[in-house]
Amino acid sequence: MCWTVMSGSYWGQTDRVGTGCHRIMMPLAGLSVIRFDVMQPSILTSYDNFLFLLFFFFSLFKYLFLLLLLLLPLLFPFSPSTCFSSSSFCPSSLISSCSSPPPPPSTSSSSYFLLPPPSFQKQGKDVEKVKQRLAEIANYVDKFYRALNIRVALVGLEVWSDQDRCPITQDPFTTLHEFLDWRKLKLLPNRPHDNAQLVSGVFFQGTTIGMAPIMSMCTAEQSGGIVMDHSDNPLGAAVTLAHELGHNFGMNHDTPERGCGCRVTVDRGGCIMTPSTGYPFPTVFSSCSIKDLSASLEKGVGMCLFNMPEVKVLYGGQKCGNGYVEEGEECDCGELEECMNPCCNSTTCTLKGDAVCAHGQCCHDCLLKAAGTPCRDSSNSCDLPEFCTGANPHCPANVYLHDGHACHNVDGHCYNGICQTHEQQCITLWGQGAKPAPGICFERVNSAGDPYGNCGKDSKGSFAKCEAPDAKCGKIQCQGGANRPIIGTNAVSIETNIPLQEGGRILCRGTHVYLGDDMPDPGLVMSGTKCGDAMMCLNRQCQNVSVFGVQECSEKCSGRGVCNNNKNCHCEAHWAPPFCDKAGFGGSVDSGPMRLAEKDPPETTLHQQEEPYGPLR
Repeated sequence: MCWTVMSGSYWGQTDRVGTGCHRIMMPLAGLSVIRFDVMQPSILTSYDNFLFLLFFFFSLFKYLFLLLLLLLPLLFPFSPSTCFSSSSFCPSSLISSCSSPPPPPSTSSSSYFLLPPPSFQKQGKDVEKVKQRLAEIANYVDKFYRALNIRVALVGLEVWSDQDRCPITQDPFTTLHEFLDWRKLKLLPNRPHDNAQLVSGVFFQGTTIGMAPIMSMCTAEQSGGIVMDHSDNPLGAAVTLAHELGHNFGMNHDTPERGCGCRVTVDRGGCIMTPSTGYPFPTVFSSCSIKDLSASLEKGVGMCLFNMPEVKVLYGGQKCGNGYVEEGEECDCGELEECMNPCCNSTTCTLKGDAVCAHGQCCHDCLLKAAGTPCRDSSNSCDLPEFCTGANPHCPANVYLHDGHACHNVDGHCYNGICQTHEQQCITLWGQGAKPAPGICFERVNSAGDPYGNCGKDSKGSFAKCEAPDAKCGKIQCQGGANRPIIGTNAVSIETNIPLQEGGRILCRGTHVYLGDDMPDPGLVMSGTKCGDAMMCLNRQCQNVSVFGVQECSEKCSGRGVCNNNKNCHCEAHWAPPFCDKAGFGGSVDSGPMRLAEKDPPETTLHQQEEPYGPLR
């Protein structure tokens, strides 16, 4: 155990793990930093003790003074006309940060809600009453997200009246882990959906009222969350559910240092992504949430959101005016007061006059666009473009490269439509100039099995040690970049010095992020990240990409196309699906045809031309 005092703003204590010595940088209320520096154990003289105590009390006094400054806006709030976030005020010098960026493209999430026995009993064991409450919660959530151009469509609702389908305890982490496993293995194969939320009557330990993985929307493993039904008012559960769904979308908390703009003052509820909420309940998203959502969509998170939900399975039955074109309807532009569509009659949900269509990216001026017209560009190196078919007003369902395919111009593999790399994750945490640390950092640090080096948690909630082959799938280890993590003052910097056999030391930089009681640690390596040649992190293990069968799938494309996530060939222009072995219009049976080119089909193959989606592997 060794102590060091560095300046008026820092004080600390170090821990030794293995053959390295950690240096930890931890925030104090966003104002000062506790820094644990590396030093050899030594015997402090009485003079050293005097200096230590002097610096210690000076640091403590400065911290308390700065904390008082932080609390002044809360003790003496500004007038309602001031631009507030849910947890901070926005002074006039920062007023530009309060303006909201443009909302993301219109998308839709098909959601599945589940309610276990405790909640069923809480509602008097009345199935219809419970279903009505969940439907009301869903309507609130849909209303919140409409402001972000997202529709939340309830496609399924289950009430567990007799027994739990998966273990539910007061430990939120264990409950989330068990629920997501059950969803992947049992629910998803039988009830297709984009996201599932468990609304539980069990009171979780501590202050947690919900938990969800961040940036996990549309994934089979983690697209879901758990929500405590903590209020008699369904709006309370709806706000918590919208908050956890926001984490799935990639939204972080609205913390003071982010300078978020919220058009509703704190005393009136503030914004949905505040770390903690109370009455009155928040009902709007901040400018930070909109930015987080846009950034996530640009990275490829939420590939399924661009697909139209199956209207036949919408909960609550058919209704003209709900914004979904259902059986017997030609269009649906919402209620009369909100309909701005010149092609649709909002009262009858029928097309006006000579209109052929009213909705969709392939509908323009009430007419269908020509076949081959691009309707959705590639969003990243693992995404594939879609084209109008000439027969449908909607753009075909979003498709992307098959899992395990090499990313284009990036040293990584595609997974769920995203190219995950250690380098990108280091840049996210440490800023430009950051890069992955050498392998020895991952091996030494992640073999500890503690909060700062691990391969996640086991089913009991204990930190798991990484086996040597899986070390690069544990806590991310970086070098370079900023002096401290750039993702906020709630991030702890873990720096470990490891001695080398040939002499000298190597510095490994990890993080532990305190994002609140409702989010697992994002300092772990993301699933799908390359961990070796033809290897990828899956469930905290480094596995061969051959498990996805991408090579076998690509071989059927005649060297003139790539394999998409539906295991169909996406052909080069001038070649026809399904196997790219005959002249045609390109594209796939899923994406629609590419625009017909003027030239005759070339004799060259994909390998002789530019490879637009990366090499086939």
